[in-house]
Amino acid sequence: MSTHKINIEGTNNPSIVKFVSNNQITQGGSYQFNNIDEAKESPVSQELFKLPFVSKIFISANFIAIEKYDIVEWSDIQNDIKELIEIYLNEGNTIVTDKAETRKVAIEVYAESTPNPMVMKFGCNKMLTPDDNEYKSAEETKNSPLAQVLFEFPFVKEVYISENYVSITKNEMIEWGEINTQLRSFLKEYIQSGKTIIDTSIEKAKVEIEATPIENLEGVSLEIANILEEHVKPAVANDGGNIVFQNYDENTKDVYVILQGACSGCPSSTITLKNGIETMLKEMLPNKINSVIAANG
Repeated sequence: MSTHKINIEGTNNPSIVKFVSNNQITQGGSYQFNNIDEAKESPVSQELFKLPFVSKIFISANFIAIEKYDIVEWSDIQNDIKELIEIYLNEGNTIVTDKAETRKVAIEVYAESTPNPMVMKFGCNKMLTPDDNEYKSAEETKNSPLAQVLFEFPFVKEVYISENYVSITKNEMIEWGEINTQLRSFLKEYIQSGKTIIDTSIEKAKVEIEATPIENLEGVSLEIANILEEHVKPAVANDGGNIVFQNYDENTKDVYVILQGACSGCPSSTITLKNGIETMLKEMLPNKINSVIAANG
């Protein structure tokens, strides 16, 4: 029997932390449990839901992601949970039963327009991934079978997968009215079949500009990142996009952010940065902010 060693990984959602094993923990597929009653076919989830701060649990090939309530901080509890999961796995306990593996969930996929006319957001009633995954080309999709297949559509230019939605950027040769139904039907069938969306055992392709993990930040940088997470990200996620902190220059007081999904290349993104985010940061962090700049254009 393989010995499981758990590593703790933060996500762009400060409420969610991933506990990643060096070995596979399920036979395939992914599972989301919103409460202890839904988790009756997942003994490990039932045990975790007994902890009063656990809100949701997401299980995939080699990790367990937990979303917590705000009554505690991850820094106070994550090492204890890591040890609990590690012991549970190494004792050979069941993660999900065969019944859970065969249970079908009614999947709904809906299309929403975004402020970026080239991007459509396809929302789902199931969590797809706890991470943000952006693909600018087919060559970058080695860790996402779903993104690989989407790039086989000749009109797909970029793909962004986050939590419970997929944002797709099309080229200029076709209108959304011609492909909307096709993409929505494809995504519904793909997710319903239980096929792998993100293969967490494969490292993401390197990108030119990378976000700075929030756990590595301190001082003004940490304050900025927390403001973006709490006040900005939920709003842009509704529009099929994302914004993450990249860097803060203490000398110039400039803030550099990375725009993803529908926000990337959006005609209104400059207005949003200047009139919305920059104004908010200046008000919340007086005398510490000069300007907000998109590091990726």
